[in-house]
Amino acid sequence: MRIVIIGAGFAGMYAALSAARLRDIKGVSPEQLEIALVAPEPTLVIRPRLYEPKPETLTAPLLDVLKAIDVVYVQGSAETIDITSRIVQVATANNKRQPLSYDRLVVATGSRLFRPNIPGLAEHGFSVDNLDDAIALDKHLHGLANRPASSGRDTIVVAGGGFTGIEAATEIPTRLRAILGKDVKPRVIIVERNSAIAPDMGEGPRPIIEEALRKLGVETRLGAGVASLDASGITLSDGERIETETVIWAAGIRAAPLTTQIPAERDNFGRLLVDRDLRVPSVPGVFATGDAARAASDDVGNYALMSCQHATRMGAFAGNNAAAELLRMATRPYHQKAYVTCLDLGEAGALFTRGWDRKVEMVGDVAKKTKKEINTVWIYPPKPERAAALASADPEHVTEV
Repeated sequence: MRIVIIGAGFAGMYAALSAARLRDIKGVSPEQLEIALVAPEPTLVIRPRLYEPKPETLTAPLLDVLKAIDVVYVQGSAETIDITSRIVQVATANNKRQPLSYDRLVVATGSRLFRPNIPGLAEHGFSVDNLDDAIALDKHLHGLANRPASSGRDTIVVAGGGFTGIEAATEIPTRLRAILGKDVKPRVIIVERNSAIAPDMGEGPRPIIEEALRKLGVETRLGAGVASLDASGITLSDGERIETETVIWAAGIRAAPLTTQIPAERDNFGRLLVDRDLRVPSVPGVFATGDAARAASDDVGNYALMSCQHATRMGAFAGNNAAAELLRMATRPYHQKAYVTCLDLGEAGALFTRGWDRKVEMVGDVAKKTKKEINTVWIYPPKPERAAALASADPEHVTEV
């Protein structure tokens, strides 16, 4: 028997850990139940931190962890999924193809930044969506030091006033001063189509965010979108022209394209609709998790968000349940009632809220300390020690925060 997990993000990593944990509890050998994880690289990209400087350092190795728990690593990219024959075709090095059969499949392919067909966006836009993009932005920012001082050089436009856009925008002043000199006063502008910054945060936290932006001198353009980009600036939908040599696109994400190969219902973000056990109901043998799945997190109408906070716990449930079906054990319905947000606000500190109503619990330096702990400890893989690694993936005890 074989479980194939596609993706080495937070959901894929914990799916592997959790499936291996249940196999170990049942006393089944790796030869009897193989667990294979497919990904281009055996690393976890710490995606929530890619707005920070030195993004090339924001990865964590997974190979030793996978070896410790007897999970087979298959290096390559899943290209096609044949649900009838239950085979995943993997593109490996040198353009070779490797068919990988499965008894249970866990789709943990994550998400990608949504890039609309805006003139100039592909040629002139940057992002912090993935490791390569974040490295390209960092290289570009350092390259600004070799350009003559101008308003365009020292102006950064962030398109999107959600979590990612705010964290990128509030970090930029510190990053630019480190590159261009402490006397440089960078101009940072957030462009947001909605009438308010942080549209998903609600009325409670918003004044704190707005005050942080004022403190940092970050400007906003609300109720306007991006009409076009070119090498020297950006034009907004209301006709305003902003001279800038750096535009960071942070306006929404969608499930990775591989999910479209699963013939099942999806939501507006491309996520596969799953049941409480994270199965894709219309496709036998297939589970979806993390950003690839739209899953109810409780019984009162809340659904998991596209975040590592939810992906980690969803992954643990998906891996557990895929193994449980093969081992003839009871599955566990996914649930995640606790929900927090911890928003980095650069030199203005951070903001920590709890609950779906986003009640503010911490602000400033206290929240910043919590954010640092989340970013540097909580979201990293367990140590490559078998017992501890397996224990970390009990679905009921994987942190809800």
